[in-house]
Amino acid sequence: MGDILTLVEPVVVINKLGTSFFEMALTQTVYNQSLKATAGDSDRAQALSSRFLLIQSVLSSVAAMLSIIPLSRMADRYGPKVFLVASQMGSVLGMFMLVIFMYCEVPLEFLYLGSLLHGLSGGGPMFWAGVAALASLSSEQGKRTLKLNIVDFCFGIAGVVGGLLSGYLYQMGPSILLLTAILVSIVALLYSVFALTDSRRSLSESEPLLSESESGKMMDRVSIGMLMTTMMLFMLGMVGAENVLQLYVLKPPLSWDSVWAGYGRAATSAMYLSSFLGVLSLFSVLGDTALTLLGIVSNCTGMAIMAFAIESWVYFLGEFGVAVDLAALIIIALSHKHNSRERQLACFFPQI
Repeated sequence: MGDILTLVEPVVVINKLGTSFFEMALTQTVYNQSLKATAGDSDRAQALSSRFLLIQSVLSSVAAMLSIIPLSRMADRYGPKVFLVASQMGSVLGMFMLVIFMYCEVPLEFLYLGSLLHGLSGGGPMFWAGVAALASLSSEQGKRTLKLNIVDFCFGIAGVVGGLLSGYLYQMGPSILLLTAILVSIVALLYSVFALTDSRRSLSESEPLLSESESGKMMDRVSIGMLMTTMMLFMLGMVGAENVLQLYVLKPPLSWDSVWAGYGRAATSAMYLSSFLGVLSLFSVLGDTALTLLGIVSNCTGMAIMAFAIESWVYFLGEFGVAVDLAALIIIALSHKHNSRERQLACFFPQI
Protein backbone atom coordinates (compact mmCIF):
# COMPACT_ATOMS: atom_id res chain seq x y z
CA MET A 1 0.00 0.00 0.00
CA GLY A 2 2.88 2.34 0.78
CA ASP A 3 4.31 1.85 -2.70
CA ILE A 4 1.03 2.88 -4.30
CA LEU A 5 0.86 6.10 -2.30
CA THR A 6 4.20 7.22 -3.72
CA LEU A 7 2.84 7.05 -7.28
CA VAL A 8 1.95 10.39 -8.85
CA GLU A 9 0.06 8.76 -11.74
CA PRO A 10 -3.33 8.66 -9.93
CA VAL A 11 -3.15 12.41 -9.35
CA VAL A 12 -2.34 13.00 -13.02
CA VAL A 13 -5.22 10.81 -14.20
CA ILE A 14 -7.86 12.25 -11.86
CA ASN A 15 -6.72 15.82 -12.41
CA LYS A 16 -6.76 15.41 -16.18
CA LEU A 17 -10.29 14.03 -16.08
CA GLY A 18 -11.49 17.05 -14.13
CA THR A 19 -9.59 19.43 -16.39
CA SER A 20 -11.04 17.82 -19.53
CA PHE A 21 -14.57 18.25 -18.23
CA PHE A 22 -13.94 21.87 -17.23
CA GLU A 23 -12.30 22.82 -20.53
CA MET A 24 -15.28 21.47 -22.45
CA ALA A 25 -17.70 23.40 -20.22
CA LEU A 26 -15.62 26.58 -20.51
CA THR A 27 -15.22 26.43 -24.29
CA GLN A 28 -18.89 25.72 -24.93
CA THR A 29 -20.01 28.42 -22.49
CA VAL A 30 -17.70 31.08 -23.93
CA TYR A 31 -18.66 30.26 -27.53
CA ASN A 32 -22.39 30.22 -26.79
CA GLN A 33 -22.11 33.52 -24.96
CA SER A 34 -20.19 34.96 -27.89
CA LEU A 35 -22.90 33.78 -30.27
CA LYS A 36 -25.49 35.66 -28.22
CA ALA A 37 -23.34 38.80 -28.20
CA THR A 38 -22.88 38.67 -32.00
CA ALA A 39 -26.50 37.78 -32.85
CA GLY A 40 -25.56 34.35 -34.16
CA ASP A 41 -22.67 35.39 -36.42
CA SER A 42 -20.33 32.38 -36.13
CA ASP A 43 -17.27 34.14 -37.59
CA ARG A 44 -17.53 37.07 -35.19
CA ALA A 45 -18.29 34.67 -32.34
CA GLN A 46 -15.13 32.72 -33.10
CA ALA A 47 -13.06 35.90 -33.18
CA LEU A 48 -14.56 37.09 -29.89
CA SER A 49 -14.02 33.71 -28.22
CA SER A 50 -10.46 33.47 -29.54
CA ARG A 51 -9.64 36.88 -28.10
CA PHE A 52 -11.11 35.88 -24.75
CA LEU A 53 -9.13 32.62 -24.61
CA LEU A 54 -5.97 34.44 -25.65
CA ILE A 55 -6.28 37.04 -22.89
CA GLN A 56 -7.17 34.32 -20.41
CA SER A 57 -4.10 32.27 -21.34
CA VAL A 58 -1.77 35.28 -21.16
CA LEU A 59 -3.21 36.40 -17.82
CA SER A 60 -2.82 32.94 -16.31
CA SER A 61 0.75 32.59 -17.60
CA VAL A 62 1.86 35.99 -16.31
CA ALA A 63 0.29 35.32 -12.92
CA ALA A 64 2.01 31.92 -12.80
CA MET A 65 5.40 33.61 -13.31
CA LEU A 66 4.73 35.83 -10.31
CA SER A 67 4.10 32.77 -8.13
CA ILE A 68 7.27 30.88 -9.10
CA ILE A 69 9.56 32.28 -6.38
CA PRO A 70 7.21 31.99 -3.35
CA LEU A 71 6.00 28.52 -4.34
CA SER A 72 9.56 27.35 -4.99
CA ARG A 73 10.62 28.48 -1.52
CA MET A 74 7.69 26.63 0.01
CA ALA A 75 8.55 23.52 -2.00
CA ASP A 76 12.15 23.66 -0.78
CA ARG A 77 10.87 23.65 2.78
CA TYR A 78 7.90 21.29 2.60
CA GLY A 79 8.57 19.22 -0.51
CA PRO A 80 7.46 19.27 -4.16
CA LYS A 81 3.94 18.20 -3.21
CA VAL A 82 3.33 21.91 -2.54
CA PHE A 83 3.29 22.49 -6.31
CA LEU A 84 0.49 19.97 -6.80
CA VAL A 85 -1.64 21.12 -3.90
CA ALA A 86 -1.36 24.85 -4.63
CA SER A 87 -2.04 24.54 -8.37
CA GLN A 88 -5.04 22.26 -7.85
CA MET A 89 -6.52 24.60 -5.25
CA GLY A 90 -6.29 27.42 -7.79
CA SER A 91 -7.85 25.21 -10.45
CA VAL A 92 -10.86 24.43 -8.22
CA LEU A 93 -11.29 28.12 -7.38
CA GLY A 94 -11.20 28.96 -11.09
CA MET A 95 -13.94 26.40 -11.74
CA PHE A 96 -16.16 28.05 -9.14
CA MET A 97 -15.80 31.32 -11.05
CA LEU A 98 -17.49 29.62 -14.00
CA VAL A 99 -20.27 28.45 -11.67
CA ILE A 100 -20.84 32.06 -10.59
CA PHE A 101 -20.85 33.17 -14.23
CA MET A 102 -23.43 30.56 -15.22
CA TYR A 103 -25.88 31.42 -12.43
CA CYS A 104 -25.33 35.15 -11.94
CA GLU A 105 -25.66 38.11 -14.28
CA VAL A 106 -21.97 38.93 -14.68
CA PRO A 107 -20.04 39.85 -17.85
CA LEU A 108 -17.82 37.37 -19.64
CA GLU A 109 -14.72 39.22 -18.42
CA PHE A 110 -15.54 37.99 -14.90
CA LEU A 111 -13.97 34.66 -15.89
CA TYR A 112 -10.59 36.39 -16.05
CA LEU A 113 -10.67 36.30 -12.25
CA GLY A 114 -10.63 32.51 -12.37
CA SER A 115 -7.60 32.56 -14.67
CA LEU A 116 -5.86 34.98 -12.34
CA LEU A 117 -6.50 32.78 -9.30
CA HIS A 118 -5.31 29.70 -11.16
CA GLY A 119 -2.16 31.47 -12.28
CA LEU A 120 -1.31 32.91 -8.88
CA SER A 121 -1.56 29.42 -7.41
CA GLY A 122 1.01 28.12 -9.87
CA GLY A 123 -1.16 26.98 -12.75
CA GLY A 124 -0.15 24.24 -15.13
CA PRO A 125 3.63 24.90 -15.02
CA MET A 126 3.83 24.40 -11.25
CA PHE A 127 1.58 21.35 -11.38
CA TRP A 128 3.81 19.63 -13.90
CA ALA A 129 6.93 20.73 -12.04
CA GLY A 130 5.60 18.91 -8.99
CA VAL A 131 4.62 15.88 -11.06
CA ALA A 132 8.09 15.65 -12.62
CA ALA A 133 9.81 16.07 -9.24
CA LEU A 134 7.71 13.42 -7.49
CA ALA A 135 8.01 11.02 -10.42
CA SER A 136 11.79 11.38 -10.39
CA LEU A 137 12.06 10.93 -6.63
CA SER A 138 9.94 7.77 -6.69
CA SER A 139 11.97 6.06 -9.43
CA GLU A 140 15.43 4.65 -9.74
CA GLN A 141 18.13 6.77 -11.32
CA GLY A 142 18.34 4.72 -14.53
CA LYS A 143 14.58 4.58 -15.03
CA ARG A 144 13.52 8.19 -14.69
CA THR A 145 12.98 8.76 -18.41
CA LEU A 146 10.73 5.70 -18.58
CA LYS A 147 8.90 6.88 -15.45
CA LEU A 148 8.16 10.29 -16.97
CA ASN A 149 6.95 8.66 -20.18
CA ILE A 150 4.62 6.43 -18.16
CA VAL A 151 3.22 9.59 -16.57
CA ASP A 152 2.61 11.04 -20.05
CA PHE A 153 0.96 7.76 -21.06
CA CYS A 154 -1.43 7.96 -18.10
CA PHE A 155 -2.10 11.59 -18.97
CA GLY A 156 -3.03 10.56 -22.51
CA ILE A 157 -5.37 7.81 -21.37
CA ALA A 158 -7.13 10.19 -18.99
CA GLY A 159 -7.41 12.77 -21.78
CA VAL A 160 -9.00 10.25 -24.14
CA VAL A 161 -11.52 9.10 -21.53
CA GLY A 162 -12.24 12.67 -20.42
CA GLY A 163 -12.76 13.84 -24.00
CA LEU A 164 -15.14 11.01 -24.80
CA LEU A 165 -17.21 11.50 -21.64
CA SER A 166 -17.26 15.30 -21.58
CA GLY A 167 -19.37 15.65 -24.71
CA TYR A 168 -22.06 13.31 -23.41
CA LEU A 169 -22.08 14.97 -19.99
CA TYR A 170 -22.56 18.36 -21.64
CA GLN A 171 -25.54 16.95 -23.55
CA MET A 172 -27.05 16.05 -20.17
CA GLY A 173 -26.59 19.65 -19.09
CA PRO A 174 -23.74 22.17 -18.75
CA SER A 175 -24.29 22.27 -14.99
CA ILE A 176 -23.86 18.50 -14.72
CA LEU A 177 -20.60 18.65 -16.66
CA LEU A 178 -19.26 21.52 -14.56
CA LEU A 179 -20.32 19.89 -11.28
CA THR A 180 -18.61 16.67 -12.33
CA ALA A 181 -15.44 18.58 -13.18
CA ILE A 182 -15.41 20.25 -9.76
CA LEU A 183 -16.05 17.02 -7.87
CA VAL A 184 -13.35 15.11 -9.77
CA SER A 185 -10.86 17.95 -9.27
CA ILE A 186 -11.62 18.04 -5.54
CA VAL A 187 -10.96 14.29 -5.37
CA ALA A 188 -7.57 14.85 -7.01
CA LEU A 189 -6.81 17.65 -4.55
CA LEU A 190 -7.78 15.54 -1.53
CA TYR A 191 -5.67 12.65 -2.80
CA SER A 192 -2.68 14.96 -3.16
CA VAL A 193 -3.12 16.37 0.35
CA PHE A 194 -3.95 13.26 2.38
CA ALA A 195 -2.78 10.21 0.41
CA LEU A 196 0.19 11.08 -1.80
CA THR A 197 3.62 10.87 -0.19
CA ASP A 198 6.88 12.23 -1.56
CA SER A 199 9.27 9.96 0.30
CA ARG A 200 12.32 8.80 -1.61
CA ARG A 201 11.62 5.11 -1.49
CA SER A 202 14.10 4.11 -4.20
CA LEU A 203 16.65 6.84 -3.58
CA SER A 204 18.98 7.39 -0.70
CA GLU A 205 19.11 10.92 0.66
CA SER A 206 22.70 11.28 -0.49
CA GLU A 207 22.07 10.10 -4.04
CA PRO A 208 22.20 13.01 -6.50
CA LEU A 209 19.61 13.44 -9.22
CA LEU A 210 22.47 13.37 -11.73
CA SER A 211 25.40 11.02 -11.77
CA GLU A 212 28.79 12.40 -10.92
CA SER A 213 29.96 12.27 -14.51
CA GLU A 214 26.90 14.22 -15.67
CA SER A 215 26.95 16.83 -12.95
CA GLY A 216 30.67 17.38 -13.39
CA LYS A 217 30.44 18.26 -17.05
CA MET A 218 30.43 21.84 -18.26
CA MET A 219 27.02 22.63 -19.70
CA ASP A 220 26.85 23.90 -23.22
CA ARG A 221 25.02 27.18 -22.65
CA VAL A 222 24.45 27.76 -26.34
CA SER A 223 22.79 24.37 -26.81
CA ILE A 224 20.66 24.84 -23.71
CA GLY A 225 19.61 28.29 -24.89
CA MET A 226 18.66 26.95 -28.30
CA LEU A 227 16.68 24.10 -26.75
CA MET A 228 14.81 26.51 -24.50
CA THR A 229 14.08 28.81 -27.43
CA THR A 230 12.83 25.89 -29.51
CA MET A 231 10.60 24.72 -26.71
CA MET A 232 9.10 28.18 -26.18
CA LEU A 233 8.44 28.71 -29.89
CA PHE A 234 6.92 25.26 -30.24
CA MET A 235 4.68 25.71 -27.20
CA LEU A 236 3.65 29.17 -28.43
CA GLY A 237 2.51 27.69 -31.72
CA MET A 238 0.86 24.65 -30.16
CA VAL A 239 -1.08 26.53 -27.49
CA GLY A 240 -2.29 29.12 -29.99
CA ALA A 241 -3.29 26.48 -32.52
CA GLU A 242 -5.16 24.40 -29.95
CA ASN A 243 -7.23 27.39 -28.83
CA VAL A 244 -8.17 28.19 -32.42
CA LEU A 245 -8.98 24.56 -33.31
CA GLN A 246 -11.28 24.15 -30.31
CA LEU A 247 -13.40 26.98 -31.67
CA TYR A 248 -12.95 26.20 -35.37
CA VAL A 249 -14.76 22.86 -35.05
CA LEU A 250 -17.82 24.51 -33.46
CA LYS A 251 -18.58 26.79 -36.42
CA PRO A 252 -19.31 25.96 -40.08
CA PRO A 253 -18.19 24.04 -42.09
CA LEU A 254 -17.75 21.39 -39.35
CA SER A 255 -20.37 22.68 -36.88
CA TRP A 256 -19.66 20.02 -34.29
CA ASP A 257 -21.84 19.53 -31.25
CA SER A 258 -20.38 18.78 -27.81
CA VAL A 259 -20.16 15.04 -28.49
CA TRP A 260 -18.08 15.47 -31.63
CA ALA A 261 -16.01 18.16 -29.91
CA GLY A 262 -15.30 15.60 -27.20
CA TYR A 263 -14.20 13.11 -29.85
CA GLY A 264 -11.80 15.74 -31.18
CA ARG A 265 -10.31 16.34 -27.73
CA ALA A 266 -9.94 12.60 -27.23
CA ALA A 267 -8.12 12.29 -30.55
CA THR A 268 -5.74 15.07 -29.49
CA SER A 269 -4.97 13.30 -26.21
CA ALA A 270 -4.36 10.06 -28.09
CA MET A 271 -1.11 11.61 -29.37
CA TYR A 272 0.35 11.09 -25.89
CA LEU A 273 -0.19 7.36 -26.33
CA SER A 274 1.61 7.31 -29.68
CA SER A 275 4.37 9.43 -28.13
CA PHE A 276 4.87 6.82 -25.42
CA LEU A 277 5.04 4.08 -28.04
CA GLY A 278 7.51 6.09 -30.09
CA VAL A 279 9.86 6.70 -27.17
CA LEU A 280 9.91 3.01 -26.26
CA SER A 281 10.46 1.90 -29.86
CA LEU A 282 12.73 4.58 -31.31
CA PHE A 283 14.82 5.95 -28.45
CA SER A 284 17.62 3.40 -28.83
CA VAL A 285 17.63 3.93 -32.59
CA LEU A 286 17.29 7.68 -32.99
CA GLY A 287 18.18 9.35 -29.71
CA ASP A 288 16.80 12.50 -28.08
CA THR A 289 17.47 15.02 -30.86
CA ALA A 290 15.93 13.00 -33.67
CA LEU A 291 12.90 12.14 -31.56
CA THR A 292 12.41 15.82 -30.83
CA LEU A 293 12.54 16.65 -34.53
CA LEU A 294 10.13 13.80 -35.23
CA GLY A 295 7.64 15.19 -32.72
CA ILE A 296 7.83 18.71 -34.17
CA VAL A 297 7.48 17.53 -37.78
CA SER A 298 4.56 15.22 -36.92
CA ASN A 299 2.66 17.91 -35.05
CA CYS A 300 3.21 20.46 -37.81
CA THR A 301 1.97 17.95 -40.39
CA GLY A 302 -1.19 17.30 -38.41
CA MET A 303 -1.85 21.01 -37.91
CA ALA A 304 -1.41 21.69 -41.62
CA ILE A 305 -4.00 19.04 -42.47
CA MET A 306 -6.51 20.29 -39.89
CA ALA A 307 -6.16 23.89 -41.08
CA PHE A 308 -7.83 22.97 -44.39
CA ALA A 309 -10.38 20.50 -42.99
CA ILE A 310 -13.93 21.01 -44.22
CA GLU A 311 -15.03 17.45 -43.43
CA SER A 312 -14.81 15.69 -40.07
CA TRP A 313 -12.84 12.76 -41.43
CA VAL A 314 -10.16 15.13 -42.75
CA TYR A 315 -9.83 16.71 -39.30
CA PHE A 316 -9.40 13.32 -37.66
CA LEU A 317 -6.91 12.39 -40.36
CA GLY A 318 -4.81 15.32 -39.22
CA GLU A 319 -5.17 14.27 -35.57
CA PHE A 320 -4.13 10.70 -36.26
CA GLY A 321 -1.49 11.69 -38.80
CA VAL A 322 1.03 11.76 -35.96
CA ALA A 323 0.28 8.16 -35.09
CA VAL A 324 0.43 7.11 -38.75
CA ASP A 325 3.80 8.81 -39.23
CA LEU A 326 5.04 7.19 -36.04
CA ALA A 327 3.98 3.70 -37.11
CA ALA A 328 5.75 4.12 -40.46
CA LEU A 329 8.92 5.33 -38.77
CA ILE A 330 8.90 2.41 -36.34
CA ILE A 331 8.76 -0.01 -39.27
CA ILE A 332 11.61 1.81 -41.01
CA ALA A 333 13.64 1.88 -37.80
CA LEU A 334 13.24 -1.85 -37.28
CA SER A 335 14.23 -2.55 -40.86
CA HIS A 336 17.37 -0.42 -40.50
CA LYS A 337 18.34 -1.40 -36.97
CA HIS A 338 21.77 -2.58 -38.11
CA ASN A 339 22.66 0.75 -39.72
CA SER A 340 24.67 3.46 -38.02
CA ARG A 341 22.83 6.29 -36.31
CA GLU A 342 24.00 8.82 -38.86
CA ARG A 343 22.62 6.82 -41.77
CA GLN A 344 19.32 6.27 -39.94
CA LEU A 345 18.96 9.98 -39.25
CA ALA A 346 19.52 10.78 -42.89
CA CYS A 347 16.93 8.16 -43.79
CA PHE A 348 14.30 9.65 -41.49
CA PHE A 349 14.98 13.31 -42.28
CA PRO A 350 16.44 13.50 -45.81
CA GLN A 351 15.43 17.15 -46.12
CA ILE A 352 17.62 18.24 -43.15
